[in-house]
Amino acid sequence: PLRAEVYFVNMKVFPNLKWGTKDPVAFRDKELGLIRLRAFGVFNVRVLQPVLLINTLVGTQGIYTTKALEDYLSQVIISRINDLLGGKLDTIFNLPGRYEELAGELTKTLEEDFRRFGLGLSGLYINSITPPLDVQKAIDDKSRLNAFDDLNRLLQMKAAMALEKASESQGEAGAAMGMGVGLMMPAMLANLYSGATATPPPKGNRCPQCQHVVPKQAVFCPYCGSHLLVFDKCSKCNKNLPPTAQFCPRCGQSVEAKAPPKKCSHCGSENLPKSDYCNSCGEKLG
Repeated sequence: PLRAEVYFVNMKVFPNLKWGTKDPVAFRDKELGLIRLRAFGVFNVRVLQPVLLINTLVGTQGIYTTKALEDYLSQVIISRINDLLGGKLDTIFNLPGRYEELAGELTKTLEEDFRRFGLGLSGLYINSITPPLDVQKAIDDKSRLNAFDDLNRLLQMKAAMALEKASESQGEAGAAMGMGVGLMMPAMLANLYSGATATPPPKGNRCPQCQHVVPKQAVFCPYCGSHLLVFDKCSKCNKNLPPTAQFCPRCGQSVEAKAPPKKCSHCGSENLPKSDYCNSCGEKLG
């Protein structure tokens, strides 16, 4: 008898998926030294190549939920944002006002990562990148110091603030002490939850090989002739593989071979294959 397996894949856009650091990631700041940062945000994703998604992520699982996909992709985003901060930012004092720029750079990097799983990234937003409380206090003091001519005036101001706090009631003082200094971008949050939507994707799909927009009913790309249905990708050169291939027709890599994780020579932690900076200690990977 003929045996057949049927998979149902939802092709809609999945909005408002969360990503964030469960544990702070290491960042080597030019002025503050080695510090640890927490980052949070949201992203939108949709399935572009259902067969590739099943072959690379789902496998033989009976069900693969949005939550499972969200958890895995969040780890990928955190690793890539660590590389981005290490390469584009020298100190967190320059962080405010650069959220949109960093989100754009991060999206370009992640699009290639997501395409390996048959997914398309339709939007990514950084809501906050927050240092520890002691670093927040250092940032606060530095901003106050820049507003004065010398250190003596800063000390006088802090003494006046201490007297003002002492004159307040205990409840109000406790509330004031509990307030932290975060590096936030509330405007982005307001846009996300006020009904604003991302720019709609162009009509039709994109060719996985040349990235041109092709008609929805097309089977082959009219620009490069590639088959639009991707079964698997080479882990070395990212070439689309035929369903019966055992070796990559471009580089000769075995289909079973997978890219090994990058191991940090400083702390020994394992990172994603194309990582540039270690998530644990912030050192540049060789």
